[in-house]
Amino acid sequence: MVAPLSAWPWENLGTYKYLLYAPIISKITYSRIQEGSFKVDWCLSILVLFSLREFVYFLWSNFSSMLFLNRKYRINQEGYDFKQIDKEWDWDNFILLQALIASMACVIFPSFLEDAPIWNTGGLFTILILHVAISEPLYYWLHRCFHTSYLFKHYHSLHHSSPVVHPFTGANATLLEHLLLTVITSIPIIGTFVMGYGSKVTLYGYLLAFDFLRCLGHSNVEVVPYQLFERFPFVRYLLYNSSYHSLHHTDMKTNFCLFMPLFDALWKTLNSESWDMHKKINANNDEKVADFVFLAHVVDVTSSMHAPFVNRSFAALPYSMRVFLLPFWPLAFIVMLVMWAAAKTFLVSFYNLRGRLHQTWVVPRFGFQYFLPFAAKGINNHIEDAILRADKLGVKVISLAALNKNEALNGGGTLFVNKLPDLKVRVVHGNTLTAAVILNGIPKDVKEVFLTGATSKLGRAIALYLCQKKVRVLMLTLSTERFQKIQKEAPVDCQSFLVQVTKYQAAQHCKTWIVGKGISPREHSWAPPGTHVHQFVVPPILSFRKDCTYGDLAAMKLPDDVRGLGSCEYTMERGVVHACHAGGVVHLLEGWIHHEVGAVDVEKIDLVWNAALKHGFKPVSSTSKYSTLIF
Repeated sequence: MVAPLSAWPWENLGTYKYLLYAPIISKITYSRIQEGSFKVDWCLSILVLFSLREFVYFLWSNFSSMLFLNRKYRINQEGYDFKQIDKEWDWDNFILLQALIASMACVIFPSFLEDAPIWNTGGLFTILILHVAISEPLYYWLHRCFHTSYLFKHYHSLHHSSPVVHPFTGANATLLEHLLLTVITSIPIIGTFVMGYGSKVTLYGYLLAFDFLRCLGHSNVEVVPYQLFERFPFVRYLLYNSSYHSLHHTDMKTNFCLFMPLFDALWKTLNSESWDMHKKINANNDEKVADFVFLAHVVDVTSSMHAPFVNRSFAALPYSMRVFLLPFWPLAFIVMLVMWAAAKTFLVSFYNLRGRLHQTWVVPRFGFQYFLPFAAKGINNHIEDAILRADKLGVKVISLAALNKNEALNGGGTLFVNKLPDLKVRVVHGNTLTAAVILNGIPKDVKEVFLTGATSKLGRAIALYLCQKKVRVLMLTLSTERFQKIQKEAPVDCQSFLVQVTKYQAAQHCKTWIVGKGISPREHSWAPPGTHVHQFVVPPILSFRKDCTYGDLAAMKLPDDVRGLGSCEYTMERGVVHACHAGGVVHLLEGWIHHEVGAVDVEKIDLVWNAALKHGFKPVSSTSKYSTLIF
């Protein structure tokens, strides 16, 4: 049975809970219609104030996820996994609760805010005194009470269930806890107004400062310089920091204070390691060395908003275009220009697998730039810098994402291996596993396939592999020379299974298409009904036909023992990565010492596939019909 006041009354409403703001918004709209202008009344004040409070948490969440800025000063080096993100999904329940309470208070006392002055100097000192004298000790003792057996089990354990603290962790608590926290925050505010020193600035400032400090303590990033405490030792008792509060989550018998360690010192619950840990983290200038790096790139401006440091919750879901993101497009474009001007790659996410750190770096270039001839040199310089940086850090394997290994751009990575012969880091394009995933997604009874992008790295490997399995491959290419070169690579008795075609009409009776380049609706119209389209083209083709089925880009599910993974890789489902990403991980886990660049070694396709399965990677199929492995 659920403990009283542990669940939220709107828990089952999902996003519809925001309709509870409707009466406030309706009153504001009504005043606008009736009076011809927005009236600065309590309704508008509450809406603005609580929107600003949401924004404070949102900004702190962004900062906590900006690994390219704060990775050296993170307290807990683990990542935020999907389980924690889902648990903290409704972190803003307390803001809605307090907004509703404030609305009811203003209905009872309508002049409470309307008659308050903008500023009152005495209010600042009054609210600080009331906070220190009442709110701080009250919170301290209530917090200690919630660590007793019954209250902790039924209420406070939710807050401590998050393995890595985050600004949203500070807001994630039960209804009872937030009701009591509302009382604690209300005492200084009400007291200041009752004493005649209240003002709008005091009200706004106190609540926003309260939220700011709560986020600071739960940010998992040390931002308070230890030199401040060394130069002014008394300050350490007046203001806590991130490392101080993080100790409470590892040693729950210490550091109970709200914002002031003074009360832990007075009642002897101060963790003895608090100041040493603070100094140690501040002095840490060593970059955490990853064993594996996946070098990704931006597809377009809207997909750049899918990064974890933009919106953690959004990044925890597969990317899709959402209408509500369109107003933020100009801002995202400006940010991307800034990152572009910075001329470096950015660390955006990481996870742990088998005790090894895996990071994703992003080249700040848009997808369309990879197809501009004059941009090739600059992009290759970016990729080369990332490889050299990884080599200097001691990274063992760096895997190149889709366009970063484009054949026309750098020959599938051969440019860098040839130019930098002394590299210790292994450069991997991952196309061997990509080919394996595509091939093992084809039903075993297929006797004929139609292949576009047939002379590309992947197209060549797929064609050569299939012809050796006595599958007829219709290779769409206008270049007879390139076709014949590939055909000569096949065993003599298999060469007849490779057939050059120059028009899409040649595939009008073939129900298995493997698409390696973009196609138009007119070209796709030649596919017979019931055709299944496998693809390795970036970006993926659109689902033009309702009478055809479409496979996703080649991907694999990471092993079950992955830790700290909390973001989706572009359009992939949770825990699923592109096959080239998985190919790099397999390269690391197997300890292979060769570079995987240039042409795909067809003889190694089965070897890489079996190695992936051995390490716990699972094939991903979008259609159960195509779940049977062929060969």
